Amino acid sequence: MSEKNPIRVFVTHTFVESDDYHRVFEFLESVDRFFYLNVSKPGNIPSDGGLEAIKDELIQQIKASEALIVVADAYSDKPDLVSYMMDVAEANNIGMIAIRPFGGMTETHPDVVGRVQEHVEWNDRELVDALKRQARGEDTARWEVVDFPGFDADGEIVDS
Repeated sequence: MSEKNPIRVFVTHTFVESDDYHRVFEFLESVDRFFYLNVSKPGNIPSDGGLEAIKDELIQQIKASEALIVVADAYSDKPDLVSYMMDVAEANNIGMIAIRPFGGMTETHPDVVGRVQEHVEWNDRELVDALKRQARGEDTARWEVVDFPGFDADGEIVDS
């Protein structure tokens, strides 16, 4: 993944840019040297053709992606439509990631959790690592470094 070859991301939407939809991109933008292309287009709602036109538009958007992110507010708003998006992703072997509902007051719907490859918190590092795994098969194998005051690699620091 580079600036010339960004990961193509589709975020579930109901043809409205919800708070969670925007929040995903705020989190992704906060990561240095992570390049992505948003292929979800909530503004492209077909003016005629009904449900079939909507489904055709979603198929085109999802097929352009390498990974699909399911946000809780879209599923709670229109579960049938988001389930259809997940069907399209499955049919096209596109990895899916669910993000837990923001604020931690509720849980992700079990139907969503049972279908996605990864279920992550609202954490930029977790989200980016999941995208790299699902879109490109990259294993990041990063470690957290915790600093304990008064200790170094050899143990407790003793003043002499």
